[in-house]
Amino acid sequence: MSVGHIARRAENEGIPTVAVLVGSFRHVAEEMGYPRSVITRFPFGRPIGPPGDGDTQRVVVDAALELLGNATAGGSVVELDVPYRPA
Repeated sequence: MSVGHIARRAENEGIPTVAVLVGSFRHVAEEMGYPRSVITRFPFGRPIGPPGDGDTQRVVVDAALELLGNATAGGSVVELDVPYRPA
């Protein structure tokens, strides 16, 4: 939940944010009204992918940056359908 509070504070200061969360926290992003969220299907503690898997991590970070640049409404959520492949 701290992510939501920090994101809201940053947004109030004019700094746009994107939270990257695992799917089990999607409801938190929606209930707290996160400005922009990328939801992954990865396990808890690995929101951007497996350690050492730069290709998967790049896909997630690219999706977050794209949402940051293209979101037109508050509360935008993008759910990625990228499989988790442990290294």
